[in-house]
Amino acid sequence: MDWQTSEDTVAARPVTDADARALVGKPPASGAWRDGDPAGSRRFAAVGDLVTEAGARIPAARVAWESWGELNAARDNAVLVLHALTGDPHLIGPAGPGQPTAGWWEGVVGPGLALDTDRFHVVAPNVLGGCAGTTGPASLGPDQSEWGGRFPYVTIRDQVAAQLAFADAIGIERWAAVVGGSMGGMHALEWAVTAPERVGRLAVLAAPARSSADQLALSSVQTEAVRADPRFRGGDYYGAADGDGPHRGLALARRMALLSYRSPSELNERFGRSWQSGVSPLGHHGRFAVESYLDFHGNRFTRRFDANSYIRLVDAMSSHDVGRDRGGVQAALGRYTGPALVLGIDSDRLYPVPDQRVVASGLPGALDGGEPLVLTSDFGHDAFLIEREAVARALQRLLEA
Repeated sequence: MDWQTSEDTVAARPVTDADARALVGKPPASGAWRDGDPAGSRRFAAVGDLVTEAGARIPAARVAWESWGELNAARDNAVLVLHALTGDPHLIGPAGPGQPTAGWWEGVVGPGLALDTDRFHVVAPNVLGGCAGTTGPASLGPDQSEWGGRFPYVTIRDQVAAQLAFADAIGIERWAAVVGGSMGGMHALEWAVTAPERVGRLAVLAAPARSSADQLALSSVQTEAVRADPRFRGGDYYGAADGDGPHRGLALARRMALLSYRSPSELNERFGRSWQSGVSPLGHHGRFAVESYLDFHGNRFTRRFDANSYIRLVDAMSSHDVGRDRGGVQAALGRYTGPALVLGIDSDRLYPVPDQRVVASGLPGALDGGEPLVLTSDFGHDAFLIEREAVARALQRLLEA
């Protein structure tokens, strides 16, 4: 789940007519980064053939990544930052060619900040199955056409296996810290359980030890919204003309997701029952301001993301269970004994604080003796990306532990 810095100017107020005019022209069939697009700050690491837990083969896979700060001679100052569902490797820096959004963690990563690039080599990869340059549905498959709907189902463990291969490819044997929020927090936990010897410190922000039935249900209606769009075409829409991709389904999924990312109190206080136009919705000629807000963000999302990737990544999140085939959650979490920050948000209705209590109670090295650090915020789940000063203070505490 995510909240992009480039959307900050509209995320904190009702959408205006000027905002709507910014979405000019037809959206592309897919908002994925594609081969031939400007690389921007991306680099690419070849990780070889990957085999999923289900036995599917992904040949000649690659990982797109960005980094900041210098790797020291001992190669022990690297920090791995793992992005949320619709995030990407672009932690800081402006939007530009090949990069539709500005960095999503400005104020946390950089010289003198919590993830201090004068001290650390900060590395952010795009996830397997994503659409920001790492091998995914919009990538060319073995037959030199897009994988599309043929791209294999992948789990959180499959994605971490790809990240392990990526770390090997760039020569990092052990991370000074592994940091992730939401989906990235699932990956961070899986890192700690799969390869505890390679994780110096661990930060799990607003993420559970396993996805609950409630969370599975929320995910299932989002992916079904995408699949139900007639223009989805079973996932084979990459050759469609601009404006002819599965935009309605993807935008609807995004609207659904936004409702779980923000808190009821925030939406009620921000929008109330105000309407966007000067005509009452009772006359069927107006729209409530909150409807326009959701529409704007849904439509904007289709210009920077890929429908197939959305399905694959949401399905991967549904697969998340660190205790699967490991004797249960507590037994699995006990494998990692290093310092760990577990952060929850009091208004998070997607991954509520009890989820983080389970994680913190199972990690022997949790900073607060088996209790998560609970951030007070009106912003709901997205607070781990919005309340940057508070998150930065928590990360600094972990890095000094």
